[in-house]
Amino acid sequence: MKKQLNRIASGLLLTIFGLFFPTLMNAETKIQYTLSFPEPHTHYVEVELKISGHHHKPLDLKMPVWTPGSYLVREFSRHVESVRCEGGQVAKKAKNHWRITPDSKKELSIFYKVYAFELSVRTSFVDADMALLNGASIFMRLDSKEKTEYWVNLLPPETWKKVNTTLAVVEENVWKRKASNFDELVDSPILLGNQAVHSFEVASVPHTLVMAGQADYDANRLTTDIQKICKEATKVIGEQPCKEYAFLVINANSSSGGLEHANCCVLHANRSLYKNEIQYGNFLGLVSHEYFHLWNVKRIRPIELGPFDYDNENYTTMLWISEGFTSYYDDYICQRAGLISSDRFLDLMVSNINSIENMPGNKVQPVSEASFDAWIKYYRTNENTHNTNTNYYSKGAILAMLLDLEIISASKGTKSLDDLMRVLYQKYYKKLGRGFSEAEFQKELENIVGKKMDGFFRQYVHSAEAIDYPYYFEKAGFKLNNLKLGKKDVGLGIGTSTKDGKTVITSVLRNGPAWKYGLNVNDELEAIDGYKIASDLNQFLSAKQAGDTLKIMVNRDGFLREISLILEPYSSSSFRLEALPNPTDEQMAVMRKWLGN
Repeated sequence: MKKQLNRIASGLLLTIFGLFFPTLMNAETKIQYTLSFPEPHTHYVEVELKISGHHHKPLDLKMPVWTPGSYLVREFSRHVESVRCEGGQVAKKAKNHWRITPDSKKELSIFYKVYAFELSVRTSFVDADMALLNGASIFMRLDSKEKTEYWVNLLPPETWKKVNTTLAVVEENVWKRKASNFDELVDSPILLGNQAVHSFEVASVPHTLVMAGQADYDANRLTTDIQKICKEATKVIGEQPCKEYAFLVINANSSSGGLEHANCCVLHANRSLYKNEIQYGNFLGLVSHEYFHLWNVKRIRPIELGPFDYDNENYTTMLWISEGFTSYYDDYICQRAGLISSDRFLDLMVSNINSIENMPGNKVQPVSEASFDAWIKYYRTNENTHNTNTNYYSKGAILAMLLDLEIISASKGTKSLDDLMRVLYQKYYKKLGRGFSEAEFQKELENIVGKKMDGFFRQYVHSAEAIDYPYYFEKAGFKLNNLKLGKKDVGLGIGTSTKDGKTVITSVLRNGPAWKYGLNVNDELEAIDGYKIASDLNQFLSAKQAGDTLKIMVNRDGFLREISLILEPYSSSSFRLEALPNPTDEQMAVMRKWLGN
């Protein structure tokens, strides 16, 4: 970080902006934000938006309804209040749309407040100790096609001494920043407070690990491990596209999560994970995932994902590539960096297979449809989701692995999925400056593999056909064994939770006995065959056999009813990957290319 300069009063700041930024003053329209936090403990950001060069015409201001990387309409404008204008009149036209009618051609000042108290990687959070600002939830934009630069003045409380963001520094003052366009502004989160900052380099590019919130961690180990990830990820594409990169880590008593940006990522971590080796390993996988997004999604992307429409959903059928391939590479990069063993990597891949193959919705929803419907399904799960949905993260990771094995085998170990990613990066991002269509993606894949891939896309992408795992794993000298093959269990086909001595149904498995005979989610199990049921349901069922008839008493919305149910055998999957005893030279070549020596 550059040396922090003394902050000055807001009015003088704005005057200096007018005097020292000729580029801005020569622009058709000038936009400056000033963000202040007069009472941070109330969780508010106060925003002053100055607009000049508007030619005395109505101006339309809009706030995004979603943020890139998180495919859900979040309605950020619901947290906006007290919108007013000096030098014009304000009229709200829609949920995220304000129309400003200027009184003259003079500079306009629009004021509004944003309530920010949702601690997630997709939203903004302010309290007495820090502020994490996601641009989509803070900044109104001018609804215009004019090229506009965006300038940001930060006025934090006196006790906050640091700011971390990848927005460009202005006049060597870290509290003044600018973006060349609104996409960059939204894509550059801002962290203010007293966070710890650790630095390292990868491919001559400065990287910072920023740790906000209390956490007991080994800074040397953490930065060393993250640096290994960054180095290995850079090798995949062979080029670092950033001038700088930052990991903004928020430590709290909450579960983990991450969101990618073009030059940084925001990560949430449970503050206790650094002392737990399994949780620490999972966190490194999250680091790897969000970092690889710096290429895959932010630069290698489906054509629908940019330029963005911030007012509506941006649909694509290819999130299985954007998120799924990244989910494959996150663990793969950790393995290649020596942070996990090859056995652990294979276990994680098989875990994806077990997850998908035991999900009834995987036989219902194609992964392309899951990608398209992310806006209405992925972030809005319910008790029936496992029956209807597949997961484009896990399914996409599986398909990436299978394509990697296909490419390695077809090229006799001279190429891999890395080569496809490099082609997409060089051709579509660097040369053409755009994303790729699905047809273009398939064409580039076929060029690498050396054969048509219509069947792969027809069976595994656009339909929900069963995957032929032996075909792919045998190429690398492995066999995928189902440890439950031929074994039949009996059960009701339900998920339950037990609290205060009550056992309540939380899910019903498609085509299971409960599904067929009419047990419902939220039914409280009172008794089976006259025996009171508490938390011993599995023990009770273990003595039963397929074909047995059960009389189940449930409490449904305050009324007791008896349901007769016939137990049926069902099969589940528990896969394990094993090396073939006598692999051929060709299989060994694929294995070595895939997993190293």
